[in-house]
Amino acid sequence: MARIFDVIEYANEMNEEIVHRFPEQGIGDFRIGSQVIVRETQAAVFFRDGNALDVFKAGRHTIATANIPYLIDYIGKAFNERTPFPAEVYFVSMKEFANKKWGTPQPIIVRNPGMGLGVALLQGFGTYSFQVKDPQQFVTQIVGAQGTYRTADIEERLRTMLLSKLQDTLGETAAKHSVPEIIGLTEELGAAVRVKAKDDFEAIGLTLKTFYIGNLKPSEKSAQELRDMGMLDMATYTQLQAADAMRDAAQNQSGGAGLTAGIGAGMGIGNLMGQALQGGMQNTGAGGAPAAGAKMPDIMTPAEAAQFMKVTEEDIMAAINDGSLKAKKVGKAYRISKDNLESFMNS
Repeated sequence: MARIFDVIEYANEMNEEIVHRFPEQGIGDFRIGSQVIVRETQAAVFFRDGNALDVFKAGRHTIATANIPYLIDYIGKAFNERTPFPAEVYFVSMKEFANKKWGTPQPIIVRNPGMGLGVALLQGFGTYSFQVKDPQQFVTQIVGAQGTYRTADIEERLRTMLLSKLQDTLGETAAKHSVPEIIGLTEELGAAVRVKAKDDFEAIGLTLKTFYIGNLKPSEKSAQELRDMGMLDMATYTQLQAADAMRDAAQNQSGGAGLTAGIGAGMGIGNLMGQALQGGMQNTGAGGAPAAGAKMPDIMTPAEAAQFMKVTEEDIMAAINDGSLKAKKVGKAYRISKDNLESFMNS
């Protein structure tokens, strides 16, 4: 025989739990006259045959056809309003879920006129908070028949929504402000994201309470990562490789040398890109090959050495690895002297 519930409640703080179904599995056999206790920070949504019948706020409630008007359509008057009926109760936490973390897994590209390639890469992180606004809508659209629904179950979706709005906001702001100015507008940017995300949150029964940008800064992506993103040509790439090597070398030293760390990252990339583009136009011909009469520099990257020898960079690296071409390793990169390359070419 199915269990009959006389008192229905969920005495739990629901710290990270948004919704709790009662019972967690199967169908509950309730009866007219059963007591439902809803706590101050909760709301209770009643379901029968997959349909939401009513939403109870905080307090003690008695199940009766008077407070669930559509129930009479299901059970009728045949049993003196005392018959059991299969149903479920979803207890929904109505408190604010605060200090949720967000961050940019990949840099956001924004316009940066007048510097290098005219773009900058920004990364940021911060916190946000949300609250259930419409319990019935949230349960029907998001939770479904799950026994327990936690904040972890929806955080990825909310972060994706927020990052989409942040990217739009940064794009619009970059049309009017420089990158240094954008970094100083974290409060204004946060307010704009809240406005943009309002409708998306309300569409699933939630409200975005806060969105804070804790830090917004230029990306520290390496030259290789930028090249993989399709943002660098070969000339710029080789210049940034050198900057990465300087940064790595600086990080391995102490004292004032650490001040050079970060060259080639963030906003500094813009200036270096501009120098690389200018130098590349002067020293290279079509297809990236050295222009006729171009002077071989005293120190070269493997890519630059490959251009002078008219081979691939992989060929140069193979020669370095087998010892036939002498090169100096600086950090994670190799540098080849003019004398060593000429000796290798004449061997």
